[in-house]
Amino acid sequence: MDVLTIVLFVIGLGLLTIGADVLVKGAATLAGSFGIAPLIIGLTVVAFGTSAPELAVSINSSFQGQSDIALGNVVGSNICNVLLILGLSAVAAPLVVQRQLVRIDVPVMIGASIVMAVLALDGRLGRWDGALLSTGLLAYIGFLLHLSRKNKAIADAVLAEVDIDEEDKAHPLKSVAFIVVGLAMLVLGSTWLVDGAVMFARSLGISELVIGLTIVSIGTSLPELATSVMASIKGERDIAIGNIVGSNIFNIFSVLGISALVAPDGIRVATEAMQFDIPVMLVISVLCLPLFYIGFSISRARGAMLLAWYVGYVCYLVMQSNDSAALPTLISMFYVALPLTLIWLSLGCIKQWRAA
Repeated sequence: MDVLTIVLFVIGLGLLTIGADVLVKGAATLAGSFGIAPLIIGLTVVAFGTSAPELAVSINSSFQGQSDIALGNVVGSNICNVLLILGLSAVAAPLVVQRQLVRIDVPVMIGASIVMAVLALDGRLGRWDGALLSTGLLAYIGFLLHLSRKNKAIADAVLAEVDIDEEDKAHPLKSVAFIVVGLAMLVLGSTWLVDGAVMFARSLGISELVIGLTIVSIGTSLPELATSVMASIKGERDIAIGNIVGSNIFNIFSVLGISALVAPDGIRVATEAMQFDIPVMLVISVLCLPLFYIGFSISRARGAMLLAWYVGYVCYLVMQSNDSAALPTLISMFYVALPLTLIWLSLGCIKQWRAA
């Protein structure tokens, strides 16, 4: 493997991560300097900001003809957010689940995942599909704004992800500079990350879809990882979960929707993604309901379970791409582990229902 490929990938990843943070800070500060309500800033600028790396990579890869990376980035990020990031956050400290997540946000996430899967059945996400998903984004933002007028705590929780310096509000040009620099870093970082990922795939004989589902998705999920784990450690454990669920919704509606809308030929949906990865994303989204419902919290044990499933998922992708002889053994382990997981969650739900 070429050293230049590794350097290109790492630098691109770093630019994406730093660029997203700079962009969010600049946009939030600029909005604040013009007197825009913190509520609007928190629910729009921050929400888009956390999905900025995914959006930049998916649009860039779509224009470069790497549809597998564009799709794999979104699907892989949503899987990564729940299994890896939520798992790590829960292991760091047991998480508190707001009832609103179970009643509203998780069902919205499930609905968005189902809509995406249905639109992908014909093997392509075209401009009309992108327009439909983008409309869902506008509807969701409108709903959040309506809901947050009744509950200021929601806006405060979202806004807490951004540290706005009051002194910077007096210098709008400084905020504009932050925005320009942040956008430039996102564009350059996404280009280098995609180029590096493609080189990785070719040098290792791994498909671009697998690279998008693993390396790229983990890289673009770093802002969510940092936010959720730090929120968990600092005791803001409801923010940790809300950040992940909200990110998954925005990944589908905004990242995939806008990418399909602007891509010249739409986004091709690989057969293997339709047969395995998208169903996995759907199952994980549905399992969030019982996972969150049990005690309205996520224990360290359930966090460790999520991490174990993510390790298994990545191992499956790598083994399948290399036609590993150990793949049948791993699949057999899945057949044993999945029923045990379902039984564990079912018993927890029954216990919670009886205690209610």
